[in-house]
Amino acid sequence: MLAVQDVRLDPTTRRVWRGERELKLSRKEFQLLHALMARPGDIVTRGELMADVWQTSFYTNSKTIDVHLGWLRRKLDDDPRRPTLITTHRGRGLRFEVAQPVAS
Repeated sequence: MLAVQDVRLDPTTRRVWRGERELKLSRKEFQLLHALMARPGDIVTRGELMADVWQTSFYTNSKTIDVHLGWLRRKLDDDPRRPTLITTHRGRGLRFEVAQPVAS
């Protein structure tokens, strides 16, 4: 079981919870979340995500990752304008944050 912030992911049963609420994720959404949660606090490059989730080393300018990330953020209730779970680091990749940022 992976647990980061209030998200829990069970790779064996392929189930995910945010707090007490179980989420229904597609296969790719689950794989994307698993790839990020397996390395909490680390920036995971788009190339690594393409290899881990889509099993390809070929990365195009397609919005495949962005589209799936948008769906995943919606299901996690992670505001894309001010995300607290999955943050985008332009030119570097994505990171699953280990703690919510302190409000200013």
